Amino acid sequence: MEDVKAYIESGILELYVLGDISATEKAQVEEMAAKHPEIVAEIAEIERSMELYAEEHAIEPSEHLRSRVLNNLLVNLGDDNTFSKAVTHQDDDNVVALPIARVTSFYKYAFAACLTLLLISVYGLVNLYSKLQDSNTQLTALQADKLRMANQVSLRDNELQVYRDTAFKVLKLKGTAKTPAATMVLAWNTVSKKVMVDMPGMKLPQHDQKHQYQLWALVNGKPVDMGVFDLPKADTAGIKEMKAIAYAQGFAVTLEPNGGSINPTMDQMVVIGTF
Repeated sequence: MEDVKAYIESGILELYVLGDISATEKAQVEEMAAKHPEIVAEIAEIERSMELYAEEHAIEPSEHLRSRVLNNLLVNLGDDNTFSKAVTHQDDDNVVALPIARVTSFYKYAFAACLTLLLISVYGLVNLYSKLQDSNTQLTALQADKLRMANQVSLRDNELQVYRDTAFKVLKLKGTAKTPAATMVLAWNTVSKKVMVDMPGMKLPQHDQKHQYQLWALVNGKPVDMGVFDLPKADTAGIKEMKAIAYAQGFAVTLEPNGGSINPTMDQMVVIGTF
């Protein structure tokens, strides 16, 4: 009984009614129908259902189409392709030909998707490039800071070396009556004859852009030019090397016009010191 039920549910009876089975399968269905009344009843029910469906959805064709359809059914009841051609080429207004699906819409959607992905990729690349530029800017700034720190450390090392070297004599120049708060420290190497001025440690009065400070060495009571210098900037570190001298009894600083003077302006002296 179960085999009969499975045979009915297999769908072969519907194909039998439509005539869309081979001769061998048709003979098998007829053999099963002869043995089992349930199959005969099922075949009848299928035929009745198809007739009802056909009547409910029937469309009155033109005489021209009717004859072509009948001829096609006589030749091959299951030839759906021939029937489709007949429907496509009919001229009757009661029969509507189904439109062929356009495959070009797929390419339109695919192109739109590709274009969207391209725009997203371009935006991502621009954003990445901007971040790389920012990173390069930051890296350049860090490298500049590193170089500045290295220079400051180097200057500090040179400054410490001056104070460690016993060949250097350190002299503190004090302010005059005109500038009592002024001070400056220099170191003079009696062997190499170098004179080094402590720039960050100096405290001298501010001056205008038309003047500079000039260092003088006192040799047997006479001033000797040792070069000019400006007040250090806030971030200046290290020491400044002036002109060399083999012998000096002391040093002094005066305020002179830019470029210095041949002789010191005595009333513009700001600091002085002797050994």
